[in-house]
Amino acid sequence: MTVLDLYLLLGAGIALAGLMRLLLVSDRFARLIAMNVLGVGSLALLLALAARSAPVDPVLSALVITGLVITVAFTGVGAVLIRRIEGEERGGEP
Repeated sequence: MTVLDLYLLLGAGIALAGLMRLLLVSDRFARLIAMNVLGVGSLALLLALAARSAPVDPVLSALVITGLVITVAFTGVGAVLIRRIEGEERGGEP
């Protein structure tokens, strides 16, 4: 088993764990974290695929960096939306 195979298996395992958690929980914050874990798994898979060749593929590396930035923004917006939704369900201001 090579290091590339190990990273591919690790990325697939993390993505699968995030997907299973996303499907099994009903709490909104837990789902948001599960989506983040799923995203980390997919980014790990992209990094493993980028390292297949001797010079690392710069396009896939750029996609991973962009994915990290989008994940941070998505998490912030998602957390704010969840707070507002739960505040409206309780009948008060968040």
